[in-house]
Amino acid sequence: MFGTYAPATRLWIIRGLLAIVVLGLSSAVVRPEEQAVVRVEEDWELVVGQPDVDTNAPQVTCVISPFADANSLHCTFDVNYQSLLEYAAGGLQLQVWEAEVPLIERRAPVDAVLAYPGETIRWTQSMRVHEGWLCFEITNGESTTWGDFGGSSYLKAWIWRGVYDLNAYSPDVSVGNSGVGYAANRVTSLTLKRVRRFLADGEVLVDDAPRVIRTDL
Repeated sequence: MFGTYAPATRLWIIRGLLAIVVLGLSSAVVRPEEQAVVRVEEDWELVVGQPDVDTNAPQVTCVISPFADANSLHCTFDVNYQSLLEYAAGGLQLQVWEAEVPLIERRAPVDAVLAYPGETIRWTQSMRVHEGWLCFEITNGESTTWGDFGGSSYLKAWIWRGVYDLNAYSPDVSVGNSGVGYAANRVTSLTLKRVRRFLADGEVLVDDAPRVIRTDL
């Protein structure tokens, strides 16, 4: 093929052919699919102003969903009140909902009412998938009123949903559906401090941008 060409010319032809092959291979490469998010953790912080024991104030609810909205399956975490199955003052309650239908409720063993001015409550609300099952859980909770809470299965719920990844999750859904349901004037701040996404390959993506929930609506 190259017999009629000078050595230098043959070298340029070979380089050109190699470039064509490389370009062809590059265009044929299939990009790997998006890594599956298998776990999400949200770190929350509630700073109370002046609570009122007599009126069970304030009352806070935070939401997390595996989907791009909270119109179907989602989880709520009630702070300082329990709305299912009957209303109870104080305490902590995790609930799983399908749209407006309650499916599961879990309560913390301590049902004290917020009473300490300036108290700060912190916790992590998470969800993870395992072979189509979805688990919601509260962990790393710390407070003056309830002490350390979560992480012992009493604020944890499994549900079958046929969900194999959490790629549709968005912290905007959590922020847009969380807030102070009663006596917002008694809350100094409610903040989603940090979000962690755990990928199937072990990588952890951390979002440290704080998201402050408005309490003056």
